[in-house]
Amino acid sequence: MLYQQIAKNKRKTVLVMAGFVFLAGLIGAAIGYAFMGSAQTGIIIAVVVGIVYMFVILGQSTDVVMSMNNAQEITEQQAPELWHIVEDMAMIGKVPMPRVFIIDDPSPNAFATGPDPEHAAVAATTGILQRLNREELEGVMAHEVSHIRNYDIRLQTYALALASVISFLANMGMNAMWWGGGRRDDRDNGNAGQVIMLLLSVLAIILGPLAASMAQMALSRNREYLADASAVELTRNPQGLINALRKISMSEPMQNADPSSASMYIANPFKDGSWTHLFDTHPPIEKRIDRLEHM
Repeated sequence: MLYQQIAKNKRKTVLVMAGFVFLAGLIGAAIGYAFMGSAQTGIIIAVVVGIVYMFVILGQSTDVVMSMNNAQEITEQQAPELWHIVEDMAMIGKVPMPRVFIIDDPSPNAFATGPDPEHAAVAATTGILQRLNREELEGVMAHEVSHIRNYDIRLQTYALALASVISFLANMGMNAMWWGGGRRDDRDNGNAGQVIMLLLSVLAIILGPLAASMAQMALSRNREYLADASAVELTRNPQGLINALRKISMSEPMQNADPSSASMYIANPFKDGSWTHLFDTHPPIEKRIDRLEHM
């Protein structure tokens, strides 16, 4: 059951990432067709911009993310229990020991970040250290180490880069429309097919960022299920994570979390969610607990 769920979630992730790439290419093609007369030119621009964004974002250090969330790096002497739990989970998961940070916030939460397992870091709030027992904290840290082990931290970076590319291209297209761009020859000759294609291109430019946001949230939700399953694989104890999630779900919103980092946390640090769940950064905790209980 556990390995089937992991395999299923990995397949879903591949589909979502493929959707990201397709969407970026589609918007690039739309811009190329609408404003340059060549869809191929637009796709080339999308590829170039995507590569540049990828290198820029991957090159950002973990320290930037930690600074945005007011996290302070600690040593083994400052929080020995947390340090040893992270060390144990990393050893079981066969990943390098990540750097350990603490966020001074009474709400229990945690996250992992970094471009790859060799440069990863985990952060835990003071609230999670105070409210969770060792078994529960092991479940949470196993979840975060699983994000590192499964390369979710890199995947999140790729998703962020692709979403940024889509937003950049869409803004470029909107600016071109605002300043009177477009294929004047198509507007003048009135060819119905070309007019329809132009309208579809404009629609793709307008709706692209919304679709990218939905895809990014779907990816985040999917990886949370996978990390939960992988955490159980590391601890062999689903009850620890179940109890931890229950405590986290009943806690107050975080005060020091950065909104752009919300999807990285084990649970939404701001506690709000959309009624459709399409724009939620995390799946409902009740569903996560239900899956864990049936493993």
